[in-house]
Amino acid sequence: MGFSSFFFIWLLILPALSVNVFGFTGTYGVNYGRISDNLPPPGSVVTLLKAAKIKNVRIYDADHDVLTAFKGSGIEITVGLGNEFLKEMSVSEDRAMSWVKENVEPFLPGTEIRGIAVGNEVLGNANVELAEALLGAVKNVYTALERLSLTKTVEVNSPHSAAVFSSSFPPSAGAFKESVLVYMKPLLEFFSQINSPFYINAYPFLAYISDPEHIDINYALFQKNKGVTDSKTKLHYDNMFMAQVDAAYAALESIGFEKMEVIVSETGWASKGDENEVGANVQNARTYNYNLLKLLMKKKGTPYRPKKVVKAYVFALFNENLKPGPTSERNFGLFKHDGSIAYDIGFTGLVPSSATSSPLHFFKVQTLYLLLPKRLMSHIFSIMFRHC
Repeated sequence: MGFSSFFFIWLLILPALSVNVFGFTGTYGVNYGRISDNLPPPGSVVTLLKAAKIKNVRIYDADHDVLTAFKGSGIEITVGLGNEFLKEMSVSEDRAMSWVKENVEPFLPGTEIRGIAVGNEVLGNANVELAEALLGAVKNVYTALERLSLTKTVEVNSPHSAAVFSSSFPPSAGAFKESVLVYMKPLLEFFSQINSPFYINAYPFLAYISDPEHIDINYALFQKNKGVTDSKTKLHYDNMFMAQVDAAYAALESIGFEKMEVIVSETGWASKGDENEVGANVQNARTYNYNLLKLLMKKKGTPYRPKKVVKAYVFALFNENLKPGPTSERNFGLFKHDGSIAYDIGFTGLVPSSATSSPLHFFKVQTLYLLLPKRLMSHIFSIMFRHC
């Protein structure tokens, strides 16, 4: 049996093994970015996600067409409150309440909105006004949810980029920039009070293309390599992703938040890039995302936090042809704009592709899984695994 078929069978089994966690079912989700003029309509996207057994999705706004399409799908979604709204939200509880009443409350409970990401990658850059507004916006959005009795079902969070760190290698040296701490500490104090995790965008891809001469690509891609041993903790890392997550845990611990959970809000690998974006190709993107999913399915922790199950959202669902910046920015998708797969890691696209598994095969296997007794299916799977 090929690796794609093996992986696909696990995708069928995974929902039965998943345990519901506040704001996140299982360990794996995707970011549904839509900076494009040629993507499938939201209803077709729901069909695609359900076929792929993807249960967690993040969007970067609160588009009503998307939220309506997700109604009754069983897919849990985190909506985004854009950076452009932070200033007004920070100074007005009424404005925050209006936003929640307009973009969240009307869609519940049919659409399973499980989180609001307030801002995106706000801290760590030069925009002081946004940094100053973030905590106030977070608090006012939470207050609105509290008044509407929604805080037990809708989480408030704020994803960060690696720019918030002054150091991240070795993992035990993870630390926040001094310029960030004045905003980060009060934000984390509030998140600790409301039991929200720390969300970080972790990209081995970006680290690798910034220094391909000194970083082993196998270390970045979860492939066999000699790995890295942290001289302080004596912990060994055989992939960069886990090292980046533990650097975040170390940074949190260094300022008194050792109990806070880390969730990766974005990670991925570009399938195409500019000439200077070494390693941005289809084979590496396929390898990274296949191995990432295999790792997440094990439901294990990191070397530094072995009891904290690693959870991550892959960036991204689609290639987005209107994103600015280098070529890689437009080519992080698991799927192409027409809904076909960008590369084969076991998913079936909306339309046939030379790289896809047969749609007929997909529906036959899915029907078998749904109709046969679970004990019999377990026996069948065990036989299949022994012959992989």
